[in-house]
Amino acid sequence: MEQTGMIYGTHAILEALQDCKPIDQILIKKQSDNEQIREIIYLARKQNVTIKTVPIEKLNKITRKAHQGIIAFMSPIEFHEIDKIVPELFEQGKNPFLVILDQVCDVRNFGAITRTCECMGVDAIIIPQKGSAQIGADAVKTSAGALFKIPVCKVHSLKGAISYLQESGLQVICAAEKFSANCYDADLTQPLALVFGAEEDGIEASIIDMANSCIKIPMTGEISSLNVAAATAMCVYEVCRQRR
Repeated sequence: MEQTGMIYGTHAILEALQDCKPIDQILIKKQSDNEQIREIIYLARKQNVTIKTVPIEKLNKITRKAHQGIIAFMSPIEFHEIDKIVPELFEQGKNPFLVILDQVCDVRNFGAITRTCECMGVDAIIIPQKGSAQIGADAVKTSAGALFKIPVCKVHSLKGAISYLQESGLQVICAAEKFSANCYDADLTQPLALVFGAEEDGIEASIIDMANSCIKIPMTGEISSLNVAAATAMCVYEVCRQRR
């Protein structure tokens, strides 16, 4: 069964990029190289669209139509620019609160996190261009429509985004079970961005090194870790509790 929100063929995808249509991800057959493909890659990178090179077999499984070795998935949302979101928050007199997801690629987790963030008043979610969940109909459904209400910023480099946030006056705090500081003891009332990592790999070491501080959720049971969506919900709620 073909997915909705999908376009294929070099001309159609190039035209969509030239018109700046919201594209979440592009799959290109391995070793593809011609003038149109190079222009597609250039425009996609310029617009922070995720690009993946895949075997031809994967493309054939997605559609049996003449895809010409390239398939794109349209995004149901418009992505926002972090360097526009943050100044606007300060101008509005808000105390910025952002969530950064480091390669959370499970669509259900991403949707659940988005729903929680919208409910708890998070101002924006930041995701990397590579390694994030595909933002399509499944993500929208799992988020219960929250994806239409909360800004999502897709960035080329999370480290670059973190540097920008810190220069803008935000504290960047990593959250994971391996840290020692208790989230209930941390000051979460200041302008901040909470960072959460993928289920298996967690937060990248270089991002942890950049953080202003690191926190954990204290556990009393025998299982030592939470699903990333549950952990995000608990930490986001603690921010709201402290700020109230």
